[in-house]
Parts: sequence; C-alpha cells; structure tokens
Amino acid sequence: MSKRNRAMPALRLDNAFAVRPRKAVPHQFVLDALTALSPTTRPMFGCLAVYVADKIVLVLRDKREQTADNGVWLATTVDHHDSLRREFPNMRSIQALGKAVTGWQVLPADAPDFEEAALLACERILARDPRIGRVPGARRTSPSTATKARRSQNLAQASKASAKRGAGS
Repeated sequence: MSKRNRAMPALRLDNAFAVRPRKAVPHQFVLDALTALSPTTRPMFGCLAVYVADKIVLVLRDKREQTADNGVWLATTVDHHDSLRREFPNMRSIQALGKAVTGWQVLPADAPDFEEAALLACERILARDPRIGRVPGARRTSPSTATKARRSQNLAQASKASAKRGAGS
C-alpha cells in the first residue's frame, strides 16, 4: 500500500533562523556600578546572577508575575543578616524560596530607598566586603546521573578485566 502524499507546510526561511531578542538586563545600573570589578553574568531561575571572580554576589530580578521578590538579591549568610540590616533596613528574606530565613536576602525593588540601597551594596562589593558574596558549591549530580556514571565505570572495569583474561590465554 502506498503512502499518501501529505501537504507539508512551507517553511519560512526568513524566520527559521531568527534570533530571539534578549531580555533587558534588570536593574542595569547595578552592573554599571560594578564595572570596575569586571563582573560576569549568568541566567539563573529566570533572573540574572552576577559573579565577581569566583563568587556569586548578587542576583538581579524583575519579573512581571510574582513581583514580591523583584529587586537585588544579596548572596550572604544568616550570620551577616543583623549587620547588613543595619545598613539596609528594608532588606528581607526571599519569599519565593519558601523558607522563613535564607542566606539570600533581597533589597526589594518597591522599597522607597531601592536604588540607594542597591548602590550601597555595590559599594560594599567594590570594597570586597566579606559579608556579600559566596563561592558556589560544586554542582550536585542527580541520583540517576550518579547511577549511570557508576554503571559506566563498572562496565569499563569489567571490560578491562575481560580483556586481560583473554590476553592471558
């Protein structure tokens, strides 16, 4: 039985290789203030993570939905919350993370002193304040990835052992 010819929709080549426009950098003034340190950025959870050398120092967030945590996220630890809160009175834990208190703190975009606070955070980062910034831990592998790696390693070892036995005969 022969296949029927199906009408294939014509591909529009002018759109086939179109590049999606990049999202605007949220709170661009923050990156501008850190230029002297040559920060790098990476997308993270729909936000923009800011790194200085090997440390993640900030995350810039400006989402249309769930706006409560929009602003500048500070990478810090619970030990530094009190001293940072004296300088950033509107700083709080990030609600989207689901915990009452987290190491991450946000300078909320809707706070009356947002830009002033964000620029002060940049000054602290420029001064290498140890309270802001963390070296990210090694990425954890998922259990399935770890299992696959073990199986692959076991197969390789079994193959070597088999080859040695075959060569010895």
